[in-house]
Amino acid sequence: MAVTSDADELISGARAGDRRAIGRLISLVEDDLVASTAVLSRIHENRSTGWVTGITGAPGAGKSTLVDHLVAHWREQDNRVAVLAVDPTSPFTGGALLGDRIRMQHSSGDQGVLVRSMATRGWLGGMARATERVAALCIGIGYHEIVIETVGVGQSEVDVAAAADTTVVVVTPGWGDGVQVAKAGIMEIADVFVVNKADRDGAADAARELTEMLRLTDDPSWRVPVVTTVGTSGDGVDGLLDAISSHRDYLTERGDLDSQRREGALRRAVVERLAESARGVLESPAGREVLAAVVAGDLDPWSGAAHVLEVG
Repeated sequence: MAVTSDADELISGARAGDRRAIGRLISLVEDDLVASTAVLSRIHENRSTGWVTGITGAPGAGKSTLVDHLVAHWREQDNRVAVLAVDPTSPFTGGALLGDRIRMQHSSGDQGVLVRSMATRGWLGGMARATERVAALCIGIGYHEIVIETVGVGQSEVDVAAAADTTVVVVTPGWGDGVQVAKAGIMEIADVFVVNKADRDGAADAARELTEMLRLTDDPSWRVPVVTTVGTSGDGVDGLLDAISSHRDYLTERGDLDSQRREGALRRAVVERLAESARGVLESPAGREVLAAVVAGDLDPWSGAAHVLEVG
């Protein structure tokens, strides 16, 4: 595909709601870093019009059910919503294994809702490598609310906090040892905590423990709220929506939201470019030579990495 000639037409169609154009653009942004840059450079000026909410937590915490409720609320406000559901990778196909589209009930068939399952393909942190780029694309083509629902691998979820404006961490009663959770960095990434499945025993204790721990780690300018919900019934979802809205207001009123977004996006884009370049070097004759030396034990991995970066 000639990106320079077709990108504007696809972007125009996507903004008008053409699902085929949207799908083609997302595939470009997912699969081709060069094409992705060409597309995103055309739509970056719309970044301030959308909001990215990250939903993370352990598998089985009920994240998808809560997301379904959030989507239903935002659609009632006539907002276009995109859900990027990051799934584990199938070891056989390389594709998304769980397919969160199956779990989204209220949004099924709604043309104002985009649900995209994205495979991690081994990328650390629970987020697919192209997730942040796809989120930027969705905002640029007119989606107002973007949800990134991660695979929930626990200790390496810090990158969802970097990519999202608001990070919601979902736990359940009996969520685990508080000291271990604190060590994992979960306390630091949460803008909102949710104790889901609050109709079960131990929910009040979990909420109380979180509240006590947050008093020790809180940023005094933003007190992280702890919300209790029952995803299956929708109880408490209004409180979750209020907490997300309050955090949005807090960041907006602080006055540096756009500059922080741009700086963070640049830093992560540079890292991604360097990683892509390093992978390319590893596949080159010089890179394969370094790899062979490391595998044979003639060169240590750290010196090998330095050689690869020098070549790149």
